Amino acid sequence: MNHELTMNYEVNHRDIRESVARLCADFPGEYWRRCDRERAYPQAFVSALTEAGFLGALIPEAYGGSGLPLSAAAAILEEIHRAGCNAAACHAQMYTMGTLLRHGSEAQKQKYLPGIAAGRLRLQAFGVTEPDSGADTTSLRTTARREGDCYRVNGQKIWTSRAEYSDQMLLLCRTTPLKAVGKKTDGLSVLLVDLRGAGEKNLSVRPLRTMMNHSTTEVFFDDLAVPVENLVGEEGRGFHYILSGMNAERILIAAECIGDAKWFIEKSAAYANRRSVFNRPIGRNQGVQFPIARAYADMRAAELMVHEAARLYDRGGRPGEEANLAKLLAADASWAAAEVCMETHGGFGFAEEYDIERKYREARLYRTAPIPTNLILSYIAEHVLGMPRSY
Repeated sequence: MNHELTMNYEVNHRDIRESVARLCADFPGEYWRRCDRERAYPQAFVSALTEAGFLGALIPEAYGGSGLPLSAAAAILEEIHRAGCNAAACHAQMYTMGTLLRHGSEAQKQKYLPGIAAGRLRLQAFGVTEPDSGADTTSLRTTARREGDCYRVNGQKIWTSRAEYSDQMLLLCRTTPLKAVGKKTDGLSVLLVDLRGAGEKNLSVRPLRTMMNHSTTEVFFDDLAVPVENLVGEEGRGFHYILSGMNAERILIAAECIGDAKWFIEKSAAYANRRSVFNRPIGRNQGVQFPIARAYADMRAAELMVHEAARLYDRGGRPGEEANLAKLLAADASWAAAEVCMETHGGFGFAEEYDIERKYREARLYRTAPIPTNLILSYIAEHVLGMPRSY
């Protein structure tokens, strides 16, 4: 994809995009291949993003951040992925802001946000999913029992990425038993858990090896004491607070998918122009051209939905429909572009040095996480189209 072609639609936050692209140029494919082979956390990359101020983009200026809208954060993450890098090591620090900024107390903001903005603290772990509840969040079993001036937390979380590299975790737990509430969404609370001060007896983290290098873990809580002052918002209202973070998460993940799709499409078009078989570039064949063109069309349509979802979020709304559609369409577009890129490159697509197989594995995740495609379709059917609840 040439520069002139991309100029037509990359008009939002252009300076930010260019700055991110320059930073990412210092972290080429070999850096990511090495991290992937060694299952290493990309510490140098995360530090560079922090020092440049990108991870503090959503934190208000009063707390040391840049005070930028979600659309700017989406542009940052999109460009990271378009450059062939991966923001999964640190993107939670952006989308957890949706809960903390909208529902945290002033004391909590004063205590944590300046340190996060400066890079002294990391809030990159989001403890929601559990082995037995999966997407049925209201059925989670991790409990927090009030005991004087602290909560005692017991339970287990899974697929909690970056817990080993985060200072704080945003934890969703049940403070009122499910049988004691009128609605399943009641009785859940959000706690800020300090992972640094927890002893091994009370909190343990077990790495999970997955098909992509995302520093994913299981986290076990055994009577862990969390100060009452770390309660975000009101007790029992946590499910509603976490939705703010979930909408932001889906929009930002969708932006990453758009970046991945652009990377795949650009790689495909460049290779199709360069690769010659039977004395002609393979890009001259419609059988090669058309899938790449279709991937581009799908990406552009999804990109518009991502922009719309971010716009509505920045206006203070709750764009549940738009955030879900953005994630659905962008994840599908990214995966379709990944398939096209693999097909275009043929056997070379499987070679590590081309980076395609790594990005291919990374792109597949987002059709499943942070919310699976079928659950989004169920949401649209019920909450947008007014059809009966299917689960």
